[in-house]
Amino acid sequence: MSLSTLSPAPTVEYSIKMIKDEVRQMVEKGTINRYQPIYTLCQYIPPREWVCVECELERCEYLLRDQIGDLIASENWDND
Repeated sequence: MSLSTLSPAPTVEYSIKMIKDEVRQMVEKGTINRYQPIYTLCQYIPPREWVCVECELERCEYLLRDQIGDLIASENWDND
């Protein structure tokens, strides 16, 4: 088998909006909490995809040590 016969893995584009939506759902389900550092997310994202997520977070000036709550700070509360 040569390298030319291998098809490359599909590239997934991660926008900050997509990341925030996914993280918000994970917090709502209780999978993670808002006080954990953002780098906790790497446990739930495949390593190939994590590289893209990490780059997008850095591009938007989020640090991996920031709290997840900083990433989803614009939550709407139903009981307010």
